[in-house]
Amino acid sequence: MDDGEFPALHRDLLLLPDPERLEPVARATHKPRVLLLYGSLRERSYSRFATEEAARLLDLMGAETRIYDPRDLPVANSVPVDHPKVQELRAFSLWSEAQVWCSPEVHGAITGVMKNQIDWIPLAEGAVRPTQGRVLAVMQVSGGSQSFNAVNTLRLLGRWMRMVVIPNQSSVARAYEQFDEAGRMLPSAYYDRVVDVMEELLRFTLLLRDRSAYLVDRYSERKAAAPHPVDRL
Repeated sequence: MDDGEFPALHRDLLLLPDPERLEPVARATHKPRVLLLYGSLRERSYSRFATEEAARLLDLMGAETRIYDPRDLPVANSVPVDHPKVQELRAFSLWSEAQVWCSPEVHGAITGVMKNQIDWIPLAEGAVRPTQGRVLAVMQVSGGSQSFNAVNTLRLLGRWMRMVVIPNQSSVARAYEQFDEAGRMLPSAYYDRVVDVMEELLRFTLLLRDRSAYLVDRYSERKAAAPHPVDRL
């Protein structure tokens, strides 16, 4: 092929697809690490209840889970990043291989509590992209009829954070009817969907965690990281 057809391309930095690199040299043997975030500070928080139910299911299926408590997390950029709650959230995110985000829908959108946590997780720290290649499942709870505004917004944010958002999702309508006094989710089609989503999340995590470095290896980033200008081949 005539290189003149691609005058803007650095051919020596272009990597053709290599099926062999999709097979990991070594497979991780530790439990899948899943961070769960929820978006409400209420004492009786249905997004927290749904998140805790998801964590129980993930633990049952062999994952290691951590739920971040958003109480006392300052508004994004109102304090230095060395604030203990900010450091805790960022450490949890770096530890994770997958995440679950669950927000109430309020006024047709996610809550400020949910967005504040995401805003504190950096898109990049130097040459490191802390969420790139991690798997994400999205969930929402609402007080009225079933809606998908919150999960749609969470999908947008997950893609912006360069995460792999799984196809399935959970939207729990009339959440006040779906949990008992102890905060445990009652049997329903909504509960079954939460189970579906957690199963899918773990499968995608096991599939991708040993391959993510190759899958997110980008031409533009290789070009930016080149030590000096390179000539086209």
